[in-house]
Amino acid sequence: MPTVRDAVFELLRDRGMTTIFGNPGSTELPMLADFPDDFRYVLGLQEAVAVGMADGFAQASGAPALVNLHTAPGVGNGMGAIFNAQANKTPLVVTAGQQARSLMTLQANLTNRDAVRMPHPLVKWSYEPPRAEDVPHAIARAVHLAELSPRGPTFVSIPMDDWGVAVDEGAVAHQTSRAVRGGAAADPEVVRDLARRIEAASSPVMVAGPDIDASGGWRAAVAVAERQRLPVWATPAPGGGRIGFPEGHALFRGVLPPAIGPVAETLRGHDLVLVVGSSVFPYYPNIPGPLLADGASLVAITSDPDEAARAPMGDAIVADVRLTLVALLAELAASDREPPDRLPPAEPPPESDPMSPSAAVAALADVFPEEGIVVVESPSGTLAVRNRLRLSQPGSYYFSAGGGLGYGLPAAIGVQLAQPDRPVVCVIGEGSVQYAVQGLWSAAAYRVPVTFLVLRNEEYAILKWFAQMEAVTGAPGLDLPKLESAAIASGYGIDARRVDAEDELRGALAEAISAPEPRLVETRVAPGMALG
Repeated sequence: MPTVRDAVFELLRDRGMTTIFGNPGSTELPMLADFPDDFRYVLGLQEAVAVGMADGFAQASGAPALVNLHTAPGVGNGMGAIFNAQANKTPLVVTAGQQARSLMTLQANLTNRDAVRMPHPLVKWSYEPPRAEDVPHAIARAVHLAELSPRGPTFVSIPMDDWGVAVDEGAVAHQTSRAVRGGAAADPEVVRDLARRIEAASSPVMVAGPDIDASGGWRAAVAVAERQRLPVWATPAPGGGRIGFPEGHALFRGVLPPAIGPVAETLRGHDLVLVVGSSVFPYYPNIPGPLLADGASLVAITSDPDEAARAPMGDAIVADVRLTLVALLAELAASDREPPDRLPPAEPPPESDPMSPSAAVAALADVFPEEGIVVVESPSGTLAVRNRLRLSQPGSYYFSAGGGLGYGLPAAIGVQLAQPDRPVVCVIGEGSVQYAVQGLWSAAAYRVPVTFLVLRNEEYAILKWFAQMEAVTGAPGLDLPKLESAAIASGYGIDARRVDAEDELRGALAEAISAPEPRLVETRVAPGMALG
């Protein structure tokens, strides 16, 4: 008879989930015994790195990924990254080892005393099977729930002595071979009503969110905007884990500011705001003001019932984003509205010594390949990346929608593993590097050809900006002198260099992007926020 281990690996094999991320401990070794040759195990030296790599891999592949953690301490180490995965709506299956069943009541060392409750606020479903024979079914259920809308992480705790238990082959086959498909379309009448509202509006506008890209709705969103000549704004950057509209397109207007008053002011003059694939809105910081300008109304299209329910204004359609856009396109007539003027290119960055973050990103833009992907965790340089790269292909941008640091470096590795034919550049601050620095080892060990561009400003620039916004003075811990990212990367086995001149930076990035192994390029940039 097959064992629990046999059944689980067959389930994962059938689902195409043959890349497993993890950081193993004693409670996980029974799962990994006789590891199958057709599977790939990607080791992270710390659990947050393993979760971050799995997050990037799942998003970039569009399919669930499995990450295996070490009982309670490992789940604790990974919870910040699981929080990010929740915000990113990543289809992630998190498993963790548990002490042997005969020792759990004794609370022997490494027992997770409340395994189900520990990650509960951060996952869609959390479970510890009551019997070893139930483990394959529980993991199958976790996979289904992770990829049903709204997508997100799930969690299963597995006692270490469950893996060798025999299971009934016929029963397990029924449990693990099921196909569970989602994607609910909106009511056709609701879609028709929305089409008429858009056509009747004098100045409608679209706000494109990350779920356009995640749902595969990119082409449909572009077609809707073009048919109705809608100016398009991107959802505010803090909540925009992906981009939902080509940012080099003639209809694109920029990235919305991330606060209540500024959003309303930016959208002033539009009588209908169509928000697609985004919450309404990912606000931060707290800058009060009207939610919408006088005379404006709002309609959101989202696959997430919670997003729809918690929105402070407007109507909402809860349905698959891509299917709803396709249905909406079929209902819309072509508009003869005057299209908006094309957004002008970013101004050349001013000369300074050290160079500005905008100048560093401009150097990257000069050599960035058309099919390239960028993963960003440089809070003070994020808008420069958006304004200067003007990314215009689906699946080209990844950012932590939850705002937690430690996402960018490992996620870039996962994205590159999922998209081996597209070059990946991780733009990251030297402070952010430290939150998941062990990921550099994984990049080197598996020869993952990510280019890491480290913008070194020797401070937490975003926190100094927030300090100004919040009238906070004298706060400690905001300076980061003497963090040598290139030297650290070399210690992990990565070819790394430090360049501080723009021409040298441009050349170093071009060489790194074309290299068959990971490279790190560190450059000194001026302190402060880069806004363009």
